[in-house]
Amino acid sequence: MLPPAMWAASLLLLAGGAFGAALLRASWRRREGGAPVLLAGGWAVLVGAILAAAWFVGPVKGTALALVMEGIGALGVVWHGRVRRKAARQRDLEDAPEPLDEPGRVWRGVLRALLAGPLGMTAAMALAFCVTVYMPGDPRTRIVTGGMLLPVLWGLAMTWTLADRRLLRATAVLVGTSVVGFGLAFLGGILSGASA
Repeated sequence: MLPPAMWAASLLLLAGGAFGAALLRASWRRREGGAPVLLAGGWAVLVGAILAAAWFVGPVKGTALALVMEGIGALGVVWHGRVRRKAARQRDLEDAPEPLDEPGRVWRGVLRALLAGPLGMTAAMALAFCVTVYMPGDPRTRIVTGGMLLPVLWGLAMTWTLADRRLLRATAVLVGTSVVGFGLAFLGGILSGASA
């Protein structure tokens, strides 16, 4: 049986995930003025809730609880938007075109697959290595956490790459994430080895 403090933390993290996802969704829908503020606010809420949970609950339990509960809250926002859009389409008696529907080109599909697959996995590995190197706690726990984050991060990278229409932007972000992530992980490994 969970103590009342864990229930309260779970509910707060659930609400934080829903609020952060709602801000990110609003920034996606509003392409012009105000979108960068909503985007920064959404990520600030999500990351801040993870850091707060790691501080108050514990680095391992708090991070795991935050990732799970924020994910559930974000899925609730996504599901709510899907249900509302489906109801609106049924009212209009016609299917609105999907925002990503565009004439198919073979080379774009191949390039998207290469970006989402190998390059997305490389970026996910870089971030997972950073978590493994910089996360406090027992080394075995850090390795397991990094390994469990890898498929989640890869799935996020693939989803974002396949949803983004601008291939150059997706390529730049994935390459930049890979280079910075592996560089930071390498630097952290050197520093921890020197201090040991």
